[in-house]
Amino acid sequence: MHIKVWFLMFLGMLCFGISYAQIPTVSGISRNAVSNLHGKGGRLWVGSQLNFTDDNGTSWKLASVDSIQKGRGSVYSLDAEGQVIWVGLGYSQRQKTTDSVEPVSQGFAFSEDGGQTWKFRLPALDAPQDSLLSYGVSVIKALPVTTPVQSPPYDIDYDPVRGWVWTAGWAGGIRVSKDKGITWQRAILPPDSQSETDPNVPQFFYMTPVPKGKTRPGQENHKGFSVLVDETGTTWAGTSGGLNRSFDGVAWKKISFNGSLNGLLGNWITSIEEQPSVGRNPIWVACWKALDQKESFGVVVTRDGGQTFEQMLHGEKIYDFAFDGTSIYAAGDNGLFISHNDGRSWLSVRDFRDASQPDRYLRPSAKVYAVSMVNGALWVGMQDGLLRSLDQGKTWKLFRTEIPVNPSNPTNTIPKVDTYAYPNPFSPSTDQVIRIRYDITQSQQVTLRIFDFGMNLVRTLVAGETRNQGSREELWDGRDNRGIQVANGPYLYTVSSAEGTFRGKILVLE
Repeated sequence: MHIKVWFLMFLGMLCFGISYAQIPTVSGISRNAVSNLHGKGGRLWVGSQLNFTDDNGTSWKLASVDSIQKGRGSVYSLDAEGQVIWVGLGYSQRQKTTDSVEPVSQGFAFSEDGGQTWKFRLPALDAPQDSLLSYGVSVIKALPVTTPVQSPPYDIDYDPVRGWVWTAGWAGGIRVSKDKGITWQRAILPPDSQSETDPNVPQFFYMTPVPKGKTRPGQENHKGFSVLVDETGTTWAGTSGGLNRSFDGVAWKKISFNGSLNGLLGNWITSIEEQPSVGRNPIWVACWKALDQKESFGVVVTRDGGQTFEQMLHGEKIYDFAFDGTSIYAAGDNGLFISHNDGRSWLSVRDFRDASQPDRYLRPSAKVYAVSMVNGALWVGMQDGLLRSLDQGKTWKLFRTEIPVNPSNPTNTIPKVDTYAYPNPFSPSTDQVIRIRYDITQSQQVTLRIFDFGMNLVRTLVAGETRNQGSREELWDGRDNRGIQVANGPYLYTVSSAEGTFRGKILVLE
């Protein structure tokens, strides 16, 4: 998962009155916010809660990782190679001084037996005294990164040949562990002022991912977004300063935006994925616009190990890639992009509607954050649902967390309620819509109104309209009857029908 999700999604993970972390394993995914997908060996892993399926969604299981199931951690990144699975854990917290939401690293969980048992590792950070780094013939001065704040594991990749695990941790940079996460070493990437680092050549620069004043400017190339070890053993590292390549994990070459037609489109490298192919595997790269106004969002692919790049999907903000032969799937802000001819032409999908239940759909404006191929099935992860297509994206089946309004066997974690709204708290800019769920026993007229805490009418969402029998959902975009965005604070809503009036609460928190 990449930078793609966690600045955007954290506030959308709680359902009114029910913490998703408390929901037991059910016949579906445990969180509707799907930030990561990883398919390997017939199994699909799903974050942010770490569900998995071995039968293309017929049945689901929930990995027993205490940091997720019993704590506040979520899956920020994951990788699976055979029986070895690595998961980068993190959470978001609001800073009291700035009122901003910042990502925080919680560490890592890994399994060596296919997910049966798990071990925990601390975040990849420095000790306060770690200000000098040995690098061949040089000693590099560095700013120790000692706090997990702003150092989340945005990406992770396990190298089964060497047994090394790599992670990209934004302010923590690109790091590698050669002892199963017990210790971590920084990758000595080139500073912004040079294109290569070589342990056999003296190096003279200060290594810091964050600004430290005019005398010690921050290094954009030391802020890590993405990492990949390809089939040749070449390590690729994406930063906010460009794309870095290493054949041995020690010496690095930086490839930066230079305005050429066969180079990068932008210097923020948010995703790097390898396409299985005959011969050398192509490397697909998501570029985001960074500091140079000439840069742009889009995708590049290199088929010759980084010598040249083909540019495509200009202007699109892409988060993830998946492959099926010469078919390429790219997850982005404007939907799912599909190419069936190795990237020469593309079509876009924005209508994600369940073919068997057309009233179950994800809105056309919803962003696609993750994509994966498993056993011929195409999986798409979005902010409030998971979708599967068995026909290359023509039709879909929607998987969502199903919490009944009136369960036949209520429990403390799934109580009997008349209505609830989710995600709650609700951030209009991040979540776009909040879903208000209720249940009616027969077709009838329904009125749904939203009030502020003083019981002043804010929005009439449904005005005496007929709704069919069953579980229903209404969507609110956080605007009042005049189309103006409402202020932060608590709101009340009422659902009125022939069966009575049900009430619920919504907390708007922008």
